[in-house]
Amino acid sequence: MGVFEMDKFSGGTKYIAEAIADATSLGSFSLVGGGDSVAAVKKFNLQDKVSYVSTGGGAMLEYLEGKKLPGIKAIDS
Repeated sequence: MGVFEMDKFSGGTKYIAEAIADATSLGSFSLVGGGDSVAAVKKFNLQDKVSYVSTGGGAMLEYLEGKKLPGIKAIDS
């Protein structure tokens, strides 16, 4: 949402992260992926209030698209 690293501009990112944490507390599955997104939830101390945190943003998105990842291909072979 913005330059969350700077408190002056972190409001939008914090709002979205808190909304995701609130939805998770109500039973939704939440997944935070990618280095900057993980850094944001950690900055706001919300990493334990989401279902899953992944530092593999690009790979995670490819997996969600339905692509076979090399590591998964190797295990399946």
